[in-house]
Amino acid sequence: MSFPQYFYDVNIFSVIFRLSLAVLYGGIIGLERGATRHPAGFRTHILVCVGATLAMLTNQYICETGLYSPADPSRLGAQVITGVGFLGVGTILITGGGQKIKGLTTASGLWTSACIGLALGIGFYSGAIAAGLLVFIVLRFLKNIESIFYELSRVMDLYVELNSLEQLKEYQKFVVDQGMEIYSSHLNRYGRVASGGIGYHLSINIPKKMKHAEAIDLLSHYEGIYLIEEV
Repeated sequence: MSFPQYFYDVNIFSVIFRLSLAVLYGGIIGLERGATRHPAGFRTHILVCVGATLAMLTNQYICETGLYSPADPSRLGAQVITGVGFLGVGTILITGGGQKIKGLTTASGLWTSACIGLALGIGFYSGAIAAGLLVFIVLRFLKNIESIFYELSRVMDLYVELNSLEQLKEYQKFVVDQGMEIYSSHLNRYGRVASGGIGYHLSINIPKKMKHAEAIDLLSHYEGIYLIEEV
C-alpha cells in the first residue's frame, strides 16, 4: 500500500491521520475484549495504541528535526513494548485453585495494540492496517474454532474440593468407575474456596464419545464434593 510522501513526513496532517488510525484500530480490538467483559477493554486499548503511536511520532520528529543527533528511532519504541508488557500483567488472573490462568489473550491484545501503534507512528500503514484486521478476526471469530477443538479433546484438567482428605481415595475410585482414566493428581497448595475442604487437582482421560460437560456432571454427583471445575 503506497501513500503520497506527506503521509510519511511529520506534519499536522500525518500526525492527526496516524493518531486517528490508532483510535480506530485500538478501539476495534478493545471493543471485542470489552464486549466479553475482559479486564482491559475499549478505552484501555485505545490509550495504549495512541500512546505507542505518539512515541514513534516523537521518534520520527526527533530524527527529522535533528534535535538530538545521532538519534536511534527504535529506542523509544523498544521501551514502549517493555512498558506495555508490565501493563498486560495486570490483566492476568489466576483462578481455579492457582491452576487456571485467565487474561493472557487480553494481555496479548494490549501488547499487539502497542505494536500496531508503533507501526502507525512510524508510517508503516500497510503493516498496521493488516495487523489490526487480523487481530480483530482472531479475537472475534477463532474463539469458536478453538472451543470446538478443545471440546473434542479427551484430556481434562479438573480442580475439585472435597469434604475431607479421607474421601480422596474413594473419589479416585469413583472417577475410575465412571470409565475415566486418571494419569495425574496432586493436592492443592493454594487457598481453597470452600471452608474446611481440601483442594485437589486431577488430570483425566475421558471416553471418546463423552463431552466435557457430561464428564463434569457425572463427577459432581458424589457426596461430600464442594466444587468441581475444568481448568
